Amino acid sequence: MAATNQDEVEIPQALIEAAVAARQHAYAPYSGYQVGAAILSQDGTVTTGCNVENASYGLSNCAERTAIFKLVSEGGDRRLKLVVIATKDGGSPCGACRQVLAEFGRDFRIASYAVETKKTQVWTMAELLPDAFSLED
Repeated sequence: MAATNQDEVEIPQALIEAAVAARQHAYAPYSGYQVGAAILSQDGTVTTGCNVENASYGLSNCAERTAIFKLVSEGGDRRLKLVVIATKDGGSPCGACRQVLAEFGRDFRIASYAVETKKTQVWTMAELLPDAFSLED
């Protein structure tokens, strides 16, 4: 699956910076792989999250899910516009995060920002999970 060209999508620098800042709060003593996420909602608000690991690995939580759960629990605008994920070297969301994000739409963009190289890849939610599970389909 090819990512959309970054030049075709406007990624606000402030959103990248928010994801990078959230990454600094990650609790990753087992993998050593810190991830930060920043969600831009249609109303312009930004919600952030980081990965939180647990000695019982299955109970760990990714940055994307932390951010979306925070958005929902704080009564934020669930109409997603753009999600930025900041990692050391780039990459796309895991399958669980894709499914959780797809719950909130399939027409928003997801950008992966590599802190070391400053490179960005961009996809639509539909590109990352074309056949998302839904009770409405």
